[in-house]
This record gives sequence, structure tokens and C-alpha cells, in this order.
Amino acid sequence: MYENKWMKVREDTTELADGSRGIYSVVQKPDFALIIPRADNHFFLVHQYRYPVQDSFWEFPQGAYEENPEIEPVELALQELQEETGLIARKMTHLGYLYEAYGFSSQGFHVFLAEDFTQGKQQLEKGEQGLQVQKFSVKDFEKMIQNGEIKDAPTVSAYALLKLG
Repeated sequence: MYENKWMKVREDTTELADGSRGIYSVVQKPDFALIIPRADNHFFLVHQYRYPVQDSFWEFPQGAYEENPEIEPVELALQELQEETGLIARKMTHLGYLYEAYGFSSQGFHVFLAEDFTQGKQQLEKGEQGLQVQKFSVKDFEKMIQNGEIKDAPTVSAYALLKLG
């Protein structure tokens, strides 16, 4: 149906249990990595403009590598963390794998906890202009979820993985 550098939309003919036919549209995007950067009971978040909702929100650093979708997830996580925050993690722990929105997309994401940092330089992509990085206490982070400052579902679900671990 549609394809560009970042995504592909396909339309499948489906057959239901009763034999009736229908269609199902699926958005295909490469998996991404989401990183929870934690230091001294604080998280580093990025504030980024998201075009589809025409607004900016706080979220954990995250991203995909469209040119190399077969990249090792931990390598992708390390790259995205440094790109967006300048942080270089000496310790990465894989927390799990989730789907972003499996009702319409096959895209999933690996969740990593990043710790023990050195500070490097941000290497923002052109589309990330204006991205801000800030450190928040865990308590403030939770309040931000409750009051709607954090609306990113992958960020909230990744935090649930961390808490349950």
C-alpha cells in the first residue's frame, strides 16, 4: 500500500473463523530500543516534539536504526542513549521486549536499563532539533506520569518492567 525509509503499510486479506473475509492494515517498522538511564535514584529524560500529536513530551530516550534493522539491540541502545543524551553507559541490562501497538503495528522494542555513565557529547539527528535532556527524581517521574506530562506508552510500560523486575 505504502512504503518509505521509515515504514511500510500493507493490507492483508483475512478470513475469520466463520469464513467471512475482511482486510487488515498493518504498519511495519523496525524494532527500536528504549533506554532507562538511571543514576542515584534519578532518571534522565528527553523532551521531544512528536509530529503526529503536534506536541512535545518527556520520555525515555528511544530510537531505531532504519538503515540497519538487524543491529544488535544493545548496540542500538548504546547508540541512541549517546545520540540523544550524550551519556555513555558502562552497564546495560536488558529488561524485556514489548510491542508498541500490536493492534495495528508489528513494531516492538527492547527495554534496557542503563547505569554507570560518563558524559559525552549529544549527536542529535536533524529531526531531533530542540531535544532537551533533564534529570528527574523517581518520585517526580511518577508524578509526571500521573499528571499527564508523560504520555508516551513505551516509557510508561518500560517503567513497569523496571518496577516489576
